[in-house]
Amino acid sequence: MPELPEVETTVRDLRKKVLKRTFVDVWTDTEKIIKCPSSFRKFKKEIIGKKIEDIKRKGKNILFFLSQKKVLLVHQKLTGHLLYGKWRKKNNKWTPTRGSLSEKVNTFLHLIFFLDNGKQIALSDLRKFAKVALYPLEKFHQLKEIKELGPDPLTLTFEKFKERISSSKKSIKEVLMDQKIISGVGNIYSAEALFLAKIHPLKKASDLSEKEKKRLFKAIRKVLKEAIKLGGESISDYRKIDGTKGLYDRIRRVYRRDKCPICSSQIKKIKINQRSAYFCPKCQKL
Repeated sequence: MPELPEVETTVRDLRKKVLKRTFVDVWTDTEKIIKCPSSFRKFKKEIIGKKIEDIKRKGKNILFFLSQKKVLLVHQKLTGHLLYGKWRKKNNKWTPTRGSLSEKVNTFLHLIFFLDNGKQIALSDLRKFAKVALYPLEKFHQLKEIKELGPDPLTLTFEKFKERISSSKKSIKEVLMDQKIISGVGNIYSAEALFLAKIHPLKKASDLSEKEKKRLFKAIRKVLKEAIKLGGESISDYRKIDGTKGLYDRIRRVYRRDKCPICSSQIKKIKINQRSAYFCPKCQKL
């Protein structure tokens, strides 16, 4: 699913395009995507006329702060990504007016927001797992899923990072992917960071030395900043809001790679808590 760099890229790009725009209509063919309010009819009634005053990221959540103290939350989940452009309905199918939005992965449109400038924000989601919800500002701040999110790795100090990971007996791979400990890091960037830090994914977080913790802290920040600069990773379904691919694939080191870029050893893949973990057995010894 989109991780911190992909969500951050989406937020930054949306801010350039839709700030101060107003929702004038909304369409869906999959009402289950809307989690709050209780029906799409109520959702549509509440969102029409609301102006986008700010857009932020919290963990992997995209947050639209709207007029009248409302917050539109979008969690893209496994295969979802937001697009910005213009679509026309032809033969009961939404067709984009620009080429990059025509790629197959961008055509699973299940929710479209219509804006006052004639453009649209669309959610393409092959598996239909995405979550969209509209909350009053006060209720949003009280949401358990938001309050329980760990701190952002890009604003976290080393001392706080060390404090949050050091006591866990779980593998460091599991710890990095636990959104209650640190928010935003998932399978791709945990693999990349552990490789840069030369740490085996199965090593217990509590067994890491001070030097390993420092290397890992720096590696996490490095790979996330690299990925944001390159617009994220599009090895799977994620695309930027214009429908084009992120370019992190150009420097991806171990995730879904065959050979180590340092020593040319065969990259190994194992399962940790039902998730795939990629690492170099020579550079990342247990």
